[in-house]
Amino acid sequence: MKTKSAITDFYYKTLYPDLKDLEDKRQQLKQKVLSIGAFIVLIASLVAFYIINYNLPIDFLIFDTFATVVVLSILYKKMTKNYAREFKELIIAPLIKEIESSFNYQPYKYISPAYFNRAKFFTSNPDRTSGNDYVTGKIDGIEVTFCDFHAEKKHKDSKGRTSWSTMFQGLFVVTEFPKKFHSSTIVLPDFAQNIFGDFIGSLLQANNFSRKQLVKMDSPEFEKNFVVYGDDQVEARYILTPAFMQRILNFKKRSQAPLYLSFRGNIMYMGISYNKDMFEPSVFRSLLEYKIAMEYVDTLHLVMGLVDDLKLNQKLWSKL
Repeated sequence: MKTKSAITDFYYKTLYPDLKDLEDKRQQLKQKVLSIGAFIVLIASLVAFYIINYNLPIDFLIFDTFATVVVLSILYKKMTKNYAREFKELIIAPLIKEIESSFNYQPYKYISPAYFNRAKFFTSNPDRTSGNDYVTGKIDGIEVTFCDFHAEKKHKDSKGRTSWSTMFQGLFVVTEFPKKFHSSTIVLPDFAQNIFGDFIGSLLQANNFSRKQLVKMDSPEFEKNFVVYGDDQVEARYILTPAFMQRILNFKKRSQAPLYLSFRGNIMYMGISYNKDMFEPSVFRSLLEYKIAMEYVDTLHLVMGLVDDLKLNQKLWSKL
């Protein structure tokens, strides 16, 4: 796989004509979005003034605000649809091919929710899923598939009104693992220990009855960042060797995001929680800015370097 510096050079040199063309379109589209958005906000403000001035029920004001946000979101997505499509075709697709030519990219497909459910990152399955930017291929003989994935939970209040909350949003990765196991091992971000400290955090982890057995690891640094649950204590430690735990910690530092891992059968599932769609361009940010360019380059290089970073292509696990 090519180095990050080589991919960065490719982004600015080879793709520059397409980037410049897209940048011109972005600036025109930005002005259009701002103009229409300002008009909608003005109308909503006049409606809000009328509601307040005539002492109408607060529910009308709440509905006005909610409707404004929904309308703005729908219009933004509709207005930027062609721009996003061109960006993915002209920039993301060539970037992926430049990093690893054998990979297949389908911008409007995503991994089946059944795989996300199987990972058991959460104690219940999502009620609604969506996603895009499906990428699949082999690196050193290891099958890797990833996409942007959004999982949501449905809620109803006492009045029967429906709302949705995000369970997970970010990159979801499914990859082959060099050893087949009979049990399942799940590695989750250790939010409890980070928030409540070692003693209370450990107590909460041990009494999480919605999970399997708590597996205590020998690495203090790993314990501070992750909590491990599994069906089989021996197999969990067999997977999470000291060297492998250190590679996971290094990968987490590179990703700069909460990390979820699940080992079932001969498959490793990984969730990198960025809380946004990583390959969706914004009309309010220039594609020519170095920081913006590096977000795309870093993310693709990170995920497609997963096999090498975690050494999944090496037979490090022998039979028990």
